[in-house]
Amino acid sequence: RGIGQAIAFRLAREGVRVIVTARDAEALRQTVARIEADGGMATAIPCNLSVPAQAQSLAQAAVACYGGLDILVNNAGTGLNKPLEESTDEEWDRLFAINAKAPFILCRECLPALKLSKAAAIINIGSVVGIKGYYRQALYTASKHALMGFTKVLAEEAQAFGIRVHAINPGGVNTSLITRMRPDLDPAQLIQPEEIAEIAWFLLS
Repeated sequence: RGIGQAIAFRLAREGVRVIVTARDAEALRQTVARIEADGGMATAIPCNLSVPAQAQSLAQAAVACYGGLDILVNNAGTGLNKPLEESTDEEWDRLFAINAKAPFILCRECLPALKLSKAAAIINIGSVVGIKGYYRQALYTASKHALMGFTKVLAEEAQAFGIRVHAINPGGVNTSLITRMRPDLDPAQLIQPEEIAEIAWFLLS
């Protein structure tokens, strides 16, 4: 959905063979159908990224799907709008599993294949809260700071292999996540997912 789907559509239009993933198999089927109807190539691999073993299997399946890998976009994310003192251990674990641990696992597991590519790139979709801290978003902010931290180090470690590593940290984007987190915002005034997709394609090209 949202940013991830917009990036998939944009890359497919440029001739990239895309693999899309999410928990919702029917939503994936619809996304693949739209890409194929537009003349692109796409494969769907359902996955619950909050489960480490599934994230690891996804990386292996993605590499096997087309016999290699050039691009990894880590976009899956979840948020929480809640005071720190009311937040639970389970909520902390869930946000870190999806926003930080899943991208870490996918980056680690995809690196061997990316090292073989002549045009390898990783894009981690973060958030402005990976740099700032917003009221009632302590857990979300902490998880996005973690994502930014390992992205900075990975960019240095991967440089020797010709792998470019980027982070995109948008403010409010018109997606279901921002609607849930900030219902007070006017969707018409927000960044559109297609704008993030254009930034992603600019970095890749």
